[in-house]
Amino acid sequence: MSGEQPEMTRNGAGPEELLLDVREVDSSYGPLQVLFGVSLQVPKGARVALLGTNGAGKSTLLKVISGLVEPTKGSVLFKGIDVTKMPPEKRVALGMVQMPGGKATFPSLTLLENLRIGAYQFLGDRAKVEARIEEALDLFPQLRARLGQAAGTLSGGEQQMMALGRALISGPELLMIDELSLGLAPVVMQEIVSMLEEALKRGITLLVVEQSLNVALTLAEKGYFMEKGEIRFSGAVADLVERGDLVRSVFFGEREGGG
Repeated sequence: MSGEQPEMTRNGAGPEELLLDVREVDSSYGPLQVLFGVSLQVPKGARVALLGTNGAGKSTLLKVISGLVEPTKGSVLFKGIDVTKMPPEKRVALGMVQMPGGKATFPSLTLLENLRIGAYQFLGDRAKVEARIEEALDLFPQLRARLGQAAGTLSGGEQQMMALGRALISGPELLMIDELSLGLAPVVMQEIVSMLEEALKRGITLLVVEQSLNVALTLAEKGYFMEKGEIRFSGAVADLVERGDLVRSVFFGEREGGG
C-alpha cells in the first residue's frame, strides 16, 4: 500500500533544483518483482535517508540508481539527464558514486591500492590522483599507518573508512551509501559519522540506506520508508519517529496491524 509522498524540494524550489529524480520505477529479478512504482527525489545538497524492513527493496533501488540493475519500468534522471540505460561507469563520471554495503574491500590488495581504485577515471593524471588520496587521508588520518597493509586484515571500522575514502576520491556529487552502520560498534560508528560530516561540508549530496533510525536521524534531514518494494512514507526523518507503526516494523519486524 503506497503512503503519502510529499515533494522533496527545498524552500519551495522547483524540480530544476533536483540532483536525482527517480520516477515510478519497477524492478524484477527474473519473475520476482522487487520494486513497484517507486519514486524518490533528492535535491542538490540534501541529505536523504532510505529506511525500511529487511527485503524491502532498498539495496535494489540503489542498484537501479547506480546502473547495476536496469528497471523494467520508469526512469532515473541525474542532473536533469536521463541515465536509465546509461552504464554505471558513465554515471560515475557524471558524479554519481555508490559505496556498497558490507565489507566493500578488495581484501588481498593493500589499503593504498584500494584507494587508488577510486581514482581509476583519472589514473593518467598522477598529481590529481595523489592529491585526492591525500584529501582522503586527511579525513581518515588513522589510515596513514596502514597504507601497505592488506585490506582484508583491517578492522571493520578501518575497512569502512577506507571504502568511504575510496568513494570520495572518485569525486562524487551524489554519494550513495548502503548500510554504513552494518556490523560496527556504536563508538566506531560515531567516529565514522563525524568524519563523514566533514566530507559532506564540501557540498556533497547524500543518499544513505540505513537500518538504524538513530544513524538516519544523525545524518539526514529527509527520509523515505520502504516496505515490500513500495514507498510507505516520505518527509522529515524526525516525523518518521512519530510513525510508531513504521518504526516498529524496522526494529521488531512487525507489520501494520500485526501483533
